[in-house]
Amino acid sequence: MSVVASKDELRHFPLPRLEIAVAGFALALLAGALAADQAWFDRHFLPIFAVRRPVMIAAEQGLRGFVILAATMLLLIRRPIARLLSRASAGGTLRVILAGALALGTAELVLRVHPLRPHDADPFELEPRRQPDPRLGWRFVPSRFVVAREAGRAVSYSFDAAGDRVAAPGAKVDAARPTLIFTGESIVAGFGLAWEETIPAQAGAALGIQSANLAVSDYSNDQSTLRLAAELPRFQKPAAVVTLFMPSLLDRNLLTNRPRRGPGLVWHAPEQQLRLAALLRWLVPYRSAATIDEGIMRTRDSLGALVQLACMRGAQPLIVVPQFGEASPQEDALRRRVLDERGLPYVVIRLDPAWHLPGDAHPDARGARAIAAAVVARLRQGGAASASRGACAHRLHSAALRCHASRGGQAGNFISNTCLTKS
Repeated sequence: MSVVASKDELRHFPLPRLEIAVAGFALALLAGALAADQAWFDRHFLPIFAVRRPVMIAAEQGLRGFVILAATMLLLIRRPIARLLSRASAGGTLRVILAGALALGTAELVLRVHPLRPHDADPFELEPRRQPDPRLGWRFVPSRFVVAREAGRAVSYSFDAAGDRVAAPGAKVDAARPTLIFTGESIVAGFGLAWEETIPAQAGAALGIQSANLAVSDYSNDQSTLRLAAELPRFQKPAAVVTLFMPSLLDRNLLTNRPRRGPGLVWHAPEQQLRLAALLRWLVPYRSAATIDEGIMRTRDSLGALVQLACMRGAQPLIVVPQFGEASPQEDALRRRVLDERGLPYVVIRLDPAWHLPGDAHPDARGARAIAAAVVARLRQGGAASASRGACAHRLHSAALRCHASRGGQAGNFISNTCLTKS
């Protein structure tokens, strides 16, 4: 009988040890949840463009409260849970683990049936359609016209042979004329807006200069800079290069599932990741402090490279930072670390929180008009402040370019257009 009993003990987990394990797990959860205050969430969860900060805070604190409640319940009922677990044999537990592993593997294979693209990007089939690009990741389908239903109204999109958005089918950008060049993502591309309502169209009309819209939906700052580097040589008289940065879009710059620039601005192909892991990171966008620091440095380098490209061609560089309502301390800190610490030329545009498309976070025509007006004012100020844009280009050398700011003591003031190299 003693031999049979020892075998039975080996097949099952001891009750006291299980109770200690359950209590330890519950205490670890409770300690972690109590330590995870709002400052911790702000350090590890970046702002999300489509989610307002009050909603994010409510979700984060709701998650924290749920974990605290779950940990407390585990402590209170640890004995019944341990008793239930003690009835499971080692063989049965292994079978459950094996079944779970097979289920995860099957889910991974099912997810891989779909076309490979970043988990955070919209499907390429959505209008305006995009197509894969080996160097940039994707771009708009060239030489195409479509009318799509966006935010409750019909919006027409036209693209030329280069995949740039243009005013109408058959319209072309004359590369020999002075041109305002815009690069960026869906806000600059004019998602949900008619051509004449877009930021590039309004800025060009106000300044009486042709505009070129190189922006593509879902682009990171790296992709925007890569596209500018590829397209800028064909423009003979670039007057200015304008791009967009938002703290709430910084998370895109941390992703490795799209083309990007690494240290030394070396191009890197997208990394092929497990789909389930990518999905989990999308559902729970936790970032370590080291990952965020690396993303900030990559963003600085990418925007600095864009400014350098502009200055090398004698064009005035400008980074626009749209901000719906008041910026949170988290957003302000990210903006300072990316833009101020590198001395990049930018302007913050405060937008009324109501100036967005119905049911969508993108700026509406009023928001685009405010951004375009700030771009026009900034470019006019920069043009009047410098005798020649060549004053920026002639001082470039192999070191990275800096544009030193002359701040008026308040966030969002325009900065000077004096471009200097690193000391």
